[in-house]
Amino acid sequence: MNHLLAIDLFSGCGGLTLGLKQAGFRVAAAIESDQLAATTYKSNHPHVRVFGSDIRKVSPKQLMKELGLKPGKLDLLAGCPPCQGFSVLRTRNGATKQRDKRNGLITEMLRFARELRPKSIMVENVPGLSEHQSFRDFCRDLRRLGYLIEWDIKDASHYGVPQRRKRLILVAGRGFKIPFANKSGKIPTVRDAIGHLASTNDSRDKLHNRPQNRSDKVVKLIKAIPKDGGSRADLPKSMQLECHKRSDGFSDVYGRMAWDKPSPTITSGCFNPSKGRFLHPQDDRAISLREAALLQTFPSRYRFPVTASKEALALMIGNALPPEFVSRHAKQIAKSLIEVR
Repeated sequence: MNHLLAIDLFSGCGGLTLGLKQAGFRVAAAIESDQLAATTYKSNHPHVRVFGSDIRKVSPKQLMKELGLKPGKLDLLAGCPPCQGFSVLRTRNGATKQRDKRNGLITEMLRFARELRPKSIMVENVPGLSEHQSFRDFCRDLRRLGYLIEWDIKDASHYGVPQRRKRLILVAGRGFKIPFANKSGKIPTVRDAIGHLASTNDSRDKLHNRPQNRSDKVVKLIKAIPKDGGSRADLPKSMQLECHKRSDGFSDVYGRMAWDKPSPTITSGCFNPSKGRFLHPQDDRAISLREAALLQTFPSRYRFPVTASKEALALMIGNALPPEFVSRHAKQIAKSLIEVR
């Protein structure tokens, strides 16, 4: 059977593409403007045509010409427009609204949908996108093009990801409905994802071995956090940082992950214990970048450029879509596409 054909917009380092491949799609092309992300993508998906430029400068007609595609023949157009403009943290925990030029990039998906007329569309993003007029306009215009839309906010931990991560997902079929994937019966845990890894001192994986440099004061604080789910709130007052005593938010900073629960959302700050509950359940350190990637459900063989800065790698990994979450929903899209053939 011929593979279903997909195009990945805003591809990042390839989490969406990997999930689509796992679901049986052949990804013909990807668009990504960030050079490091595009390089990482190419090293893991060498057979995909990557357009390394701003999507606003890419012509859908030219893309179709280069791929030998005609309108209506593409099976799936998928993408995750940059979400920084919609995220809760970018809006001060929802207290204020901020304008961000990236908010308008969802309209680029509509531009490609109008030209390609794909049989199905999948969009993933942060939940905050649903509150923006641009998303409402996007849904309205897709309906005018003949698409039947379903969207909801799902927790990735219910779809094979060992991480509490809420995502907005939209699926649309041209003239037919696509149901969401069923939730899995078991929620995977931190132990399932990283419990098998060797110590960072004993590993041959350079991504896992990246050194962590902390002050003596911070090292002492980390060692005092109780193992397997402990929190800075468990520390005696004498050891709590003054800024933590004054703060009534982000109580999870300097917290440990629990072995038998899913991790918190992996973000661009995942290597920094002051950014969230990112301490290893047992070892006196933050999780490694390889552990962050595994919690995102990237396979251990997935290649990341270890010469890049820790900050750049963490940003790329934290912004990625968990492949397993993508795969579960993409399999449902594939099933729907085959049924309406």
